[in-house]
Amino acid sequence: MANKALATRQKMQVKIEPSQRFGKPRNPVAVAAKLRAAGPHAKGATAQRQSEKRVLAKAKLVADDD
Repeated sequence: MANKALATRQKMQVKIEPSQRFGKPRNPVAVAAKLRAAGPHAKGATAQRQSEKRVLAKAKLVADDD
C-alpha cells in the first residue's frame, strides 16, 4: 500500500523554454565545412607495400615447366 501514492503521481516532464530552442548555429562556416568533409584518403606507401606483400604471400608461385 506504500506505493499507491507513487502510481497516481504524474510523470515529470522537462519543458523547453523558447530561449533554449534551436537557433542559428554558432559558426555557420563550420557547418558548411562539415557538410563537404572529405572522404577516405589514398593509402600511404607503407600500407600499399604491406598489402602487396600479403597478396604475394597468398598467391601460389608455381613455375611453368613445359
